[in-house]
Amino acid sequence: MATDAGAGAAPATRRPAAVGVAAARGVAAAPAERAPELAFAVEGAAVPRYAAAPSLAFTLRVDAPPGVAVRALALDAEIRIAAERRRYAPAARPRLSELFGPPEAWGRSVRALAWARASVQVPAFSGSTRVELVVPCSYDFDVAAAKYLDALGEGDVPLDFLLAGSVFYGGADGRLQVARLPWNHEPRFALPVRLWRAAMDSHFPGTAWLRLGRESFDRLCAFRAARGLASWEAVLAAALDAAEAAGAAAPGSGRAAGAPAAGQPPSPAPGRAP
Repeated sequence: MATDAGAGAAPATRRPAAVGVAAARGVAAAPAERAPELAFAVEGAAVPRYAAAPSLAFTLRVDAPPGVAVRALALDAEIRIAAERRRYAPAARPRLSELFGPPEAWGRSVRALAWARASVQVPAFSGSTRVELVVPCSYDFDVAAAKYLDALGEGDVPLDFLLAGSVFYGGADGRLQVARLPWNHEPRFALPVRLWRAAMDSHFPGTAWLRLGRESFDRLCAFRAARGLASWEAVLAAALDAAEAAGAAAPGSGRAAGAPAAGQPPSPAPGRAP
């Protein structure tokens, strides 16, 4: 006679969880281990000698608590320009007005500018270590930070480094632990303007870059070809000269057509040698 295979079988039992066993025995579960409190400071900056593009290398110091062995640190950095912590010379104000509006409103309008993001892998260390954080520098004048930096003539740029990442360290029992560093590490640094200019000049000495729309570029190409100009600098100079001459000759400009511009010598009379 056929019988049910499950008939008379003992019911399956589950193995109790470890925490349940500990509780049953009156032993408290071990609390989670706290991540080490790391401290950060930006100690200096320099222009890298062999960078493929304009960049700055910041010296970042990392301090670990005594007795903590950091196995590795994956660090992310967001760098912001604290524009409100700086005073501005009169010569820089016209160009900065494009970013912040009229100077009389700067008490309300001047705010921090996002500049760059960078990452670095810090090798194993105990106590303290130093590492280079290489930050790329854009020369695109449609980017607010590049426009701001180029407008400054001298002095320092106040920077805030917002740091976060993952730290790998040895726990009390020797096992590898990992913890996430929150975005609450914000070391400051005063970057000399001359270093940013040196980074730009190392790749683009004595030049600046402008980004144009395709239609404007095509018009400049036609302008250059029609006049047989040898360089783009000559194209812009000719276009600016033509625009200034047209503006000077327009009604209400305050100067008659053919009259010399301010600072220019008068043209000689017809038939007379200069």
